[in-house]
Order: sequence, then structure tokens, then C-alpha cells
Amino acid sequence: MLFFTQCFGAVLDLIHLRFQHYKAKRVFSAAGQLVCVVNPTHSLKYAPTRCAAAQTSTEQSILPPCHHHEAVHDPQLVPCTCPLFSCPWEGHLEVVVSHLRQTHRINILQGAEIVFLATDMHLPAPTDWIIMHSCLGHQFLLVLRKQEKYEGHPQFFATMMLIGTPTQADNFTYRLELNRNQRRLKWEATPRSVLECVDSVISDGDCLVLNTSLAQLFSDNGSLAIGIAITTSKVHNAEDEM
Repeated sequence: MLFFTQCFGAVLDLIHLRFQHYKAKRVFSAAGQLVCVVNPTHSLKYAPTRCAAAQTSTEQSILPPCHHHEAVHDPQLVPCTCPLFSCPWEGHLEVVVSHLRQTHRINILQGAEIVFLATDMHLPAPTDWIIMHSCLGHQFLLVLRKQEKYEGHPQFFATMMLIGTPTQADNFTYRLELNRNQRRLKWEATPRSVLECVDSVISDGDCLVLNTSLAQLFSDNGSLAIGIAITTSKVHNAEDEM
């Protein structure tokens, strides 16, 4: 009976996921957009240690190496950029994508415009939804987080991070769009580099911020569809033409 119950539950979850993906494809297929259904993950950490590590790594990449100590941290190494876990991994930017896909099983979707469909928005905070977006020869990290900035008042924060340097991030513009029931809400900004901590971006409010009532207004049966588009900035295009 226990085996049957577990198998039956797994089948129901699969059917539910397929149904949500079908609904999303039916809504957005006319626009030619790819849909990625993202299930929530309860974060296993919310401590400032990751931000401190990221800031330390960034500072060390700017300052010259210290010769007073035998153990010197490699300034080219960055901590794990996945906000879901307290991961001790460090590595170069070139292998961050491989680490996220192999260790944390983060999905990656390709295309100029995609739809990020976050399920189970009703779950209590803190909860994260995360995917990677491959576009224009670069990889981006989209993070949607449900978090209580004030006790008893959860909010949703969505931001796009470039898996690259801040200089590279300045060459792009990303747009997040919510569109439902004849209502449309857009957020457009320059992505931040993963060398900057996701927690810092959210605490600064430099991202799309939704309160619970606004998120419910754009959600459909507990799922929130966010359209994502990434373009190169005008400065970047002008440099290419020259």
C-alpha cells in the first residue's frame, strides 16, 4: 500500500505538471515564445555569508594580491551563484554554468523571448524559482523569490543576473512582463552580474517587486507567468557598428 501510494502521488504530480505546461503553451504559443515550467524550491539558507563571500571575492579581484601571507585566495574564483543553497563551491566564471546544471540541476532555456511559469505561488516564504536563460551568446540567471521583507507581509522579487562581469552586464537590457486579464506590468533594467550577490539585489529593491495582492492579480490557479526578453543596449550596438 505504501509503494502504491507513493507511485500514485508521483503520477499525479507528473499529470499536474504536464497540465500546467499545456496551459502555458496554449496561451503563449501564438506569440512564438518558449515556456519553461519552474517548480518552487524552499531555500536552505538565508544568511549574509554568501554576500560577504561574493563581496570579498570581488574586492580581491580589484586589489593587488597580498604577499604577507602564504595562503592567498585566487581572485579569479567566484562562489556558487545559486541562491538556493549554501554551497561551498568556488570556480571560474567559465564553469559556473556547468556547476549549476550538474550540481544543482538548474534548467536552461534558449531563445530571445521565453516565458517563465512559476508554479505553487501560495507556498510560504522563503521560496525560490530559478532557471538559466541562454541568449545572445551569454547565459543569464533568472531568480524569482518569495520573501518576507516585513514580518507577515511576503513579497515577490524577480531579477535577471548575467553569468559574467559587470562590464559585460552593462551591454544588455532585460524586460520582465506580466500580462493577464487585460492588465500589463513591465519591468526593464540592466542585468546585474552574478559577481554581485542576488541577496543584495533583492534587499536593495533593484528588481521587479510584487506584493501578494498584485501577484494574485496576475496569477492563474497559483501559477505566475513572466515573459522574459533580453536585448543588447544601444551603446553595445554602436560599438559593434564602429
